[in-house]
Amino acid sequence: MPAFDWGYIWEAVPDLLDGLVVTIYVSFLAILLSLTVGAIGCALRVADHKILSFPVAGYVEFIRGTPFLVQVFFIFYGLPSLGLTLSAFWSGVVALTVWASVFHIESFRAGLSAVGKEIQNASASLGLRSWQHTLFVVLPIATRSALPSSLNTIVATIKNSAYLQAIGLVELTFVAVDRIAYDFRSTEMFLAICLIYLAVVLLVSAAGHRLERRLNRPYVGR
Repeated sequence: MPAFDWGYIWEAVPDLLDGLVVTIYVSFLAILLSLTVGAIGCALRVADHKILSFPVAGYVEFIRGTPFLVQVFFIFYGLPSLGLTLSAFWSGVVALTVWASVFHIESFRAGLSAVGKEIQNASASLGLRSWQHTLFVVLPIATRSALPSSLNTIVATIKNSAYLQAIGLVELTFVAVDRIAYDFRSTEMFLAICLIYLAVVLLVSAAGHRLERRLNRPYVGR
């Protein structure tokens, strides 16, 4: 068995960085879209009318109850038979968006539940109108409550982008697996991408925790 070679990792860095750019791009788009879909889905989920909330509830249960890789394959291989063909890149964006959005829906819904009846009564006693109560009371509290779980979903979205190598998207994991097929340096490659994913996740987590501390600052007793 060949000895571990740090030089091989250094030599592969340019290729790995090319794959990392694709990973970041597809993850960034999916995160933005999933947050948007999550916010809209949450609004429908908590609606009083079942005709709005029931389909969203079914959507959430269906996506949470099926494997993510199966969803990726369905979007990339199954949708063309229905007349919708997407590239590997956009199939990946759609798959990650669909998967992450259901967890954002539930995170936002849990955040809204943190706003109790007593807070609504307090707003009414202060003479706040409905839109003022929503904008200045409900949204800040709900955002602060939903942020930790939403951050976990964002991190998971980045890590789940590795599944997209299964449909041929040339992201970070695809590059590593491709090099292994030629050079048989699996230990070096998997260690390298583990370190790269870890670095990206730690940076995103640090940014999220900083935002969380900033949002909590007005509520911390002095």
